[in-house]
Amino acid sequence: MIPIKFGTDGWRAIIAQEYTLDNLSRVSDATARWMVSKGMSKVVIGHDTRFGGKMFADRAAEICLSHGLTVYLGEDFVSTPMVSLGIVKHSADLGIVITASHNPPSYNGFKLKSAYGGPTIPKEIAEVESHIIDVIPTAKADLNAALKSGKLIMTDLESIYIDHIKSNFDLDLIRNSGIKLAYDAMYGAGQNVVKQLFDNAALLHCENNPSFYGQAPEPISRNLTELSQYIKDHPEINVGLANDGDADRVGMFDADGEFVDSQHLLLLLLYYLKEYKNETGKVVVTFSVTEKMEKLAEMYGLDFEVTKIGFKYIAGHMVSEDVLVGGEESGGIAIKGHIPERDGIWMGLILFEFMAKSGKTLD
Repeated sequence: MIPIKFGTDGWRAIIAQEYTLDNLSRVSDATARWMVSKGMSKVVIGHDTRFGGKMFADRAAEICLSHGLTVYLGEDFVSTPMVSLGIVKHSADLGIVITASHNPPSYNGFKLKSAYGGPTIPKEIAEVESHIIDVIPTAKADLNAALKSGKLIMTDLESIYIDHIKSNFDLDLIRNSGIKLAYDAMYGAGQNVVKQLFDNAALLHCENNPSFYGQAPEPISRNLTELSQYIKDHPEINVGLANDGDADRVGMFDADGEFVDSQHLLLLLLYYLKEYKNETGKVVVTFSVTEKMEKLAEMYGLDFEVTKIGFKYIAGHMVSEDVLVGGEESGGIAIKGHIPERDGIWMGLILFEFMAKSGKTLD
């Protein structure tokens, strides 16, 4: 059997080659046995819009239930931040997300999230890996029976997430500020959120298409030419937002349809949180982030630290320290006051709030 290894953000593989129900069962079995060994009892499971997502999530649930765990299973496709928040809201011990994030359509994956609502630390990932065996587990619980017994609980993770947004943002301030938004979900799991929050937003690729129209759902400039052109063709639009397949990364455009990269978004977020909200805390970034972040942190008298590539290293600091902003140049950003997790929609809302309060646009 093939060895299964977790990378910087979970296990990913090509569907029907290495990413099969059998291998997914092996990983789920290892995860469940590790949870039991740690005295854990509750897991949240969700999937994004990728091919086979529900099938793979159901199998993970069947395996976890067979080990006596209580499973909270997402009712429909969800973003990674929805699962991470759901762990906290349900007081669960762990989360499993069936997603390959921004990878090409042929991939799917398996991410682990911990009780604090963020990436599981490398030490624990290694422990889970050590439980993976070269045997396909045969014990699988019946989902209908588990539902009747109460061991399986279906949960609307998207509604939980949207309610959390409504309780943390003054959405009317944003709606009444003159902001005209164009949103590109890239066929990903964030597609319903903006629809529900801003009924006048222009929506691109906000439907379910597991092929992602043949393109990796990564919110970088070259993948978002349609959004850029839409903004240029519609002068009433003054900001563009895009998210990746599991909506934990952010990409943004200014009123001229020009891409605003994560290096600048990080600087804007730090400036806003300090100048407008007078918040404090450490700044933690991966080594690929611009040196300007360090200079801005120093100007504000904030501690600054650089980590290895991988948001899990940033999350470790956010869990154990008072971190104001944590981020990567690839569009994964987290801030104080939310779960220690990358969240592309949340970052967009923070910047919309900045625009509404300042009366300025990103350009």
